[in-house]
Amino acid sequence: MKEKTIDYVLRTTWLTIKKMYNEEAAKFDSTMATGFTLLSIDPENGTPSTALGPKMGMEATSLSRILKNMEERGLIERQPNPDDGRGVLIHLTEFGKEKRDYSREKVLTFNNSIRNNISEEKIKHFYEVADLINDLISNKKIYNQNQ
Repeated sequence: MKEKTIDYVLRTTWLTIKKMYNEEAAKFDSTMATGFTLLSIDPENGTPSTALGPKMGMEATSLSRILKNMEERGLIERQPNPDDGRGVLIHLTEFGKEKRDYSREKVLTFNNSIRNNISEEKIKHFYEVADLINDLISNKKIYNQNQ
């Protein structure tokens, strides 16, 4: 058997998870990206639009399309930021809060299912490995940026 690379396993696993979430979201005329965005918005105080992209690890252009679609569907509304006259806060509507609860339920179901089928020790090691990979990449310890 040919050994799989770490990035191959990470990519194919993520694509499988993404497909699963999109299939669930499609049952309600939604997408995984919309659910992720709903979960990233503070349900009580809203979230500054400029903070949302970095919080989600998304580029502004991709996020703008998602937010426009969510606003058209009545999931969010934009309001002036009282602390920053130039800024905008993204708030969930009541409908958005309902869909957020649904998204949260799906994420928790997935999480609980994994935890029920994998030992706590293996999950701990998974998180340790993921943290180390993120650290190596974030601190440019894999590729020298000057090359």
